[in-house]
Amino acid sequence: MILNFSKDYILENESVKLLPLQAFHIKELVEVSQDESIWKYFLEKGNGIDNLTKYIANTVNNRNSGREYTFAIYDKIKNQYAGTTRFYDYSADIQTIKLGHTWIGKDFQGTGLNKNCKYLLFEFAFEKLNIERVGFGAHADNKLSIAAMKSVGCKDEGVLRNFIPSLNRKGRADIVLLSILKDEWFNSVKIELKHKLINTKT
Repeated sequence: MILNFSKDYILENESVKLLPLQAFHIKELVEVSQDESIWKYFLEKGNGIDNLTKYIANTVNNRNSGREYTFAIYDKIKNQYAGTTRFYDYSADIQTIKLGHTWIGKDFQGTGLNKNCKYLLFEFAFEKLNIERVGFGAHADNKLSIAAMKSVGCKDEGVLRNFIPSLNRKGRADIVLLSILKDEWFNSVKIELKHKLINTKT
């Protein structure tokens, strides 16, 4: 199956539902997006109604142009929208995709929500889209994000040196690259991640 940017994919399990991000999600996400610390390592900010409106408008436009596919994250346990995540840099020809730009409100962090999201997204990428490689990137100083990616099975690939402006805009910062391969998903990551989800519930 090829990723169809015009199709509304809904991915869900008993804990989370991922829905295509749309303009009406602004009012659902504006409160949870207010914490500035969420956006520390993002070049594009989404805190506050003005920033979030622009942020969501950009993602919707990028989906319409076939560049990105962004999901709103709905926590089915708390019955609240919790953040967003997206696929980008998709290539059907070489069967690769990137996953990132994920942000989740503070109250939803450490609850297992992110792992549930990643499981559904990996399952969709590897088992529906027949992707060979899912890539990730993180600001080198964003240790929490890097640890979270490793906790769901990502492996280090290397560093892009001086890839983006530094946080203070006075220098440059490195990006850490990670990935999961299709063979890794089927051979170990899927089983290990599912086990972690089960243990989170107990």
